[in-house]
Formats: sequence, structure tokens, C-alpha cells
Amino acid sequence: MADHEHETDYFEPAGWEERYAGNGEIWSGRPNPQLVAETSGLTPGTALDVGCGEGGDVVWLAQQGWTVTGADFSANGLARAAQHAQQAGVADRTDWWQVDARTFDPAGREFDLVTTHFLHPPEAGMVDVTRRLAGAVAPGGHLLVVGHAPSETFAHLDAAKARAMWHAEDLLPALPDGFEVLVCEDRPRTVEREGRTMDVEDATLLARRPA
Repeated sequence: MADHEHETDYFEPAGWEERYAGNGEIWSGRPNPQLVAETSGLTPGTALDVGCGEGGDVVWLAQQGWTVTGADFSANGLARAAQHAQQAGVADRTDWWQVDARTFDPAGREFDLVTTHFLHPPEAGMVDVTRRLAGAVAPGGHLLVVGHAPSETFAHLDAAKARAMWHAEDLLPALPDGFEVLVCEDRPRTVEREGRTMDVEDATLLARRPA
């Protein structure tokens, strides 16, 4: 979750269109660590990354041999992601889908891996989003959902953003019957931001749909 404490458009596409309209990079471009940790042992197939932003995770997955669809509600973010995929030489393994996770409907599409990282819809909306994403997991496929767990590190955020954070176990009711929970934990991690070292916890849920 980006620290834009004074902005009122954090949860809506317009704010992210503006953010991605500039020239500077917003994110590091490196893959999220829990994605690397939990998918490196999987056999590459088709993947969907919802809330892909500038495409760092999409590019990394494609480099590992996955055929990846990057989805985001920001057209500017998707344009940046497509450019990064082109620069990385994996454009032929990627495609793009403009969609709001809060109204996401897979419309019959299924993927071997469905993943999202640090997506925080307002008012505990991640349970509903997780339920929607689970509907896109193919038989035998995996769902990986990672976000910021509530902690004192984020005490400076306003109330709405604080309520948008969640623990991994909060998402368990969203899983359809039969999904096997492989990981459900708030995983500690040390990060550096603006010259400061901070301890955070990545709420990490990994589940597998039965074949």
C-alpha cells in the first residue's frame, strides 16, 4: 500500500491514472517476495495477476515460463506494464486486462495461478475480492493473495486505509468448498522505505483448488 495519506482517491481508478501518468517509476520493478517464495516450485502454466500495476510480477512470472495476464483498473498502469514486458523481452508471454477487482468476473476464464499483491479495497472488501478471484482458478491451480497485515508500522495512515488492511485468516471464508489451504499466515518481513528500516507483516494466503 503506497503512503499517500492526504489523497482522497486512493481506492479509485482516477487517482491511480494520475499517479501512473508521470514519467517516474512508482514501484521497484522487482517481484514481490512472497510471489517468488510460493511459486518458484510450481510448474509454469497460465497466470492472472490482478492489481498488476507497472507489471513487475507479470514480467517475473513470464521470465519463469508462465503465460501471464496482467489485470488492473488503471489504463496508464497497464500501458506501463506492457512497456516493461516489451523491454524485458517477454511481451509474447503477456497480455493485459483492464478490470476493477471489486467487480471482477472471470466470465469462464480459468488460470493455473491467480495472484494479487497488496490490493486493499475499502471497508474490508478483500474478502469479496478473494471470493471473485477464486472463481478464476483452474482445477489443480493455486490462488495466492498477499497484502499488508495491520500493524503499528501503519499507524500514521488514516482510518479508511487502516480498515482496508487484513490478516490472512480473514480471507478464509472466501474460499470455495474443497480448496486446500497451503499457507495462511502473517509473515514478517523487514523493508526499507525512504531511508528507514521497518518491520511489516505480509498477510499471505495460498490455496489450491482440487484437480
